[in-house]
Amino acid sequence: MRVVIAPDKFKGSLSAPEVCSHLEKGLQRGAGGNLEVVRIPVADGGEGTLDAAVGSGFTRRSATVTGPTGQPVEADFAVRGHEAVIEMATASGLALVPGVQNGGRPDSAAATNATSLGTGQLIRAALDAGCRRIILGVGGSANTDGGAGLLQGLGARFLDSRNNELPPGGAALANLHSIDFTDFEPRLVDTRFVLASDVDNPLLGAQGAAAVFGPQKGATQQDVGMLDAALARFVEVLAREIGFRAVKAAEAPGAGAAGGVGYAAIAVLAATRRPGIDVVLEFTGLADRLAGADLVITGEGSLDEQSLLGKTPMGVARAAAAQGVPVIAVCGRTTLDPAEAAAAGFEDIHALTALESDVNRCIAEAGPLLEQLGTQISAGLAANRPATASTKEDLRV
Repeated sequence: MRVVIAPDKFKGSLSAPEVCSHLEKGLQRGAGGNLEVVRIPVADGGEGTLDAAVGSGFTRRSATVTGPTGQPVEADFAVRGHEAVIEMATASGLALVPGVQNGGRPDSAAATNATSLGTGQLIRAALDAGCRRIILGVGGSANTDGGAGLLQGLGARFLDSRNNELPPGGAALANLHSIDFTDFEPRLVDTRFVLASDVDNPLLGAQGAAAVFGPQKGATQQDVGMLDAALARFVEVLAREIGFRAVKAAEAPGAGAAGGVGYAAIAVLAATRRPGIDVVLEFTGLADRLAGADLVITGEGSLDEQSLLGKTPMGVARAAAAQGVPVIAVCGRTTLDPAEAAAAGFEDIHALTALESDVNRCIAEAGPLLEQLGTQISAGLAANRPATASTKEDLRV
């Protein structure tokens, strides 16, 4: 049998490549090593997108960039030919904020001063590598700076009324007077950007970047109002520099993604926003690699109602259904009942909590537990053989 394993990460426990590895060990153990297994780690455009790219033939590169609070960080990106995949969190992620690194919560200072500068520097590193199509996977960002830092990393200068450069962070944009694009990266003219994001929020207002995502980054209610006003000032000044498209971009779905990095990408880099899972499944070549498969196994840490709104397992299930290949899911926990699972396209769902009721142990011991699930799945497949992709009912386990 040919089995394709295409999961997302188990957040806080295992990366998608690790999920693939443990699951394959269990599957082969139960099948006596007689399965043909294809590993395709996937993601939804946020954390794990870089792993998915590397697992699909991209080459991992790295560059030293400025982290969200000004510290230098070593950030990875991925290159294949003239295409690059950048996972914003590696350069400007909330997890890089010093307090958060030690298990704490972000504070007001981080929320108002964090910058996306490192992401712009990472884009420049991709340009240096010869890339002219850049997939920007956003999610997990620390900043609420409207992508001003990203533009600074590409050569733009943000100036106050005295022609002094502004300090980093969203709060400083309240004093923005002009933006100097004189030294803006010229190679961007020939570069195409894809904004991989499921976030459809605008930049400003009650559903904007500051109001919806600011508190997750440590912003107080007072900070939220101040940041929203500062972002509005950014839009006003940018419109004087590049025209009405700056105003229109602020209202575009996805402008509020990643603390407003979506806005800078749409307004200045002319990025096309696409659902993250669609972008990842495209560059992994999942559809082509499903050819001849008898079964697809997907999954993520928590398979629940949120998963049904376009998360990784649903994208994989749709791709498999288009080719008539049955799909089962593995996860840490699930809240979906059998009817919901069937409606979503899953033949069955296997949760770690079925083996270990203690959720903390499921997280700590996810690898060995996944191997147990893999062995159980193999046993079910063996009991139902012979089976083919055309006899889906035989593959229920």
